[in-house]
Amino acid sequence: MSSIHDLATWEPLLRLVRTSNEERLAAPGGYLTGRISLGSWSVPVQRPRLVPGRAAQVEDMQDEFTAVELRDALRADGAKGVSFVVETAADGRTLLHVVESGPAVEPGVMSPFVGALLLVEGAVPEPWRRLPEEVPGAAPAPSADPELLERTLRERLPDAIGATEEEIAAAEARLGVALPDELKALYRVTRARWEDWGGDHAAEERVSDAVGCELFSLDGLHIADAASRPCPWRFAADDAVVTTPDAAVQGLVGSPGWIVFGDNGGGDRLAVDLTPGPGGHKGQVIVIDHERTIGAGLRAGSLTGMVTDLPDGWHQDRDADGPPVVARVNTHYLGSVEAAAHPELEVLCIGWRKGAPVSLAPVAGLPRLRTLTAIPGALADPLEIAGLKGLEYLSLGPEEWRVLLAAGAVPRSLSAAGIEVHGEQHPLPVLDLADELLALWDRPLIGRTVLDAGR
Repeated sequence: MSSIHDLATWEPLLRLVRTSNEERLAAPGGYLTGRISLGSWSVPVQRPRLVPGRAAQVEDMQDEFTAVELRDALRADGAKGVSFVVETAADGRTLLHVVESGPAVEPGVMSPFVGALLLVEGAVPEPWRRLPEEVPGAAPAPSADPELLERTLRERLPDAIGATEEEIAAAEARLGVALPDELKALYRVTRARWEDWGGDHAAEERVSDAVGCELFSLDGLHIADAASRPCPWRFAADDAVVTTPDAAVQGLVGSPGWIVFGDNGGGDRLAVDLTPGPGGHKGQVIVIDHERTIGAGLRAGSLTGMVTDLPDGWHQDRDADGPPVVARVNTHYLGSVEAAAHPELEVLCIGWRKGAPVSLAPVAGLPRLRTLTAIPGALADPLEIAGLKGLEYLSLGPEEWRVLLAAGAVPRSLSAAGIEVHGEQHPLPVLDLADELLALWDRPLIGRTVLDAGR
C-alpha cells in the first residue's frame, strides 16, 4: 500500500508542480510549498485557462485531481493532512520535504506548516477555563410559567408524543443536571423524535413552528460547556471573558448551565441558561452564535415567553475585544504600549505602526497579562518579556525568538507559542525554530522526511 513517505506516491504531484513552476525552481534555492488534507488541498500549480462562455469541466483540472490522489496514502497512513516543500538543491536535484506537524502543533493558518505550538499537553486558553460566576438572587423571569407553556403546546400539537417521566429522568442522569420545569413541560408534550413523526417532514415543521425553533429530541439535549466550542490557540488566546454589571448573559465561552435544546435553522444553538448574567433571569433562552467563539445572545426571558410570543430576533453584546482587557497597538487602534497599560489588561497585540520599536516596560508586572503577540521587529528589546511573569501564550517573529533562546529567557509559564512569519520566508528554518521550542518542553517534534527526486 502506498505511503506518504514513498517518492512514487508524490510523483504525479511533483511532475505537475515542476511543469507549473519551471522558472521558480530553475535556480538552486528555489522552493514551493503546499498542503494536502483529507478534505482540501492547496498546491502551487497553474490551472488551465477556461474556455470563454463555458463552465469549468472536470477535465479542466484532471491533472490536479490525479496529483492530489495521494490523499489515499494519507488515509492508509492514518494521517489527516501533510505539508510539503519542493526545493532545488545546490547541485540541481529536486528535494521533496514531507512535513507532518504531529500532536504538538496546530495546523497553520497563514502558513501551511506551523500554527500554535502546544507546549503543555491538554492546556487550553484562560477563557476556556473560565466558569460562570455566581449571581445572588438570580430568579426566573415573570413570564416563566410551565403550566401555560405545556397548555399552549398541547393546543398547538394535539397529536404529539410526549416523553415519559422515566425518559426525562434518564436525560437528566445523562446530562448530570436537573432539567428546569419549563424544559420538562416542553418535552412532556413532544419528545421530538424523528421516528415519532413517521418520516413526515410536515410534522417536524409543525413542531418547529409551535416551539419557535428546530427542536432537538430529548436524546439530543446537551451541555454547551467550553469544550463544546473549540478554537485554535492562535485565536482563542486573544479572547477575553467580560461580563458587564448589567449583562443578561455572562460573556463565557460555555457554561455547565447552558442546556442546548434547539437550533435557529442557521447553525446557531438555542439553550436554556441556568447561569445568567447580573441583568438576566434563570432559565432564560439564549442563542449561541456559531460564528463567534465567545458569549451568547438573549432570545427571550423564559422558554414560556419564547413559545407564546415567538420573537424573531435576539441580541448579543459586542465581544470584549477592546481596552482595557484586550489592547491592540497599531496604526488603527492604540498608538503606544503606554496607552494599553491597565491593571485589567489580559491580551496585548502589537502590530504594524509608524515609529521606533516599542518597549514593554509600561506593562511589566501587570497581574493579568497572559497573552502577548508582536509582529517581527516590533519590540525594542525582546528580553523585556522576562518582566511579564504570567504569560501563557507568546507569539513573536523568528529573530525575537532567537534572542530569547540564546539568552535562555523563553518564559516557562507558557502553555502555547506562536511564530509570526510575515512576508516570504523559507519554511525550513521556521520548522527548525519550532522544534527548538517544542524540545524545551520535551514535546513531540515536527516529523520531516526528505525524498530525493533527482534532477
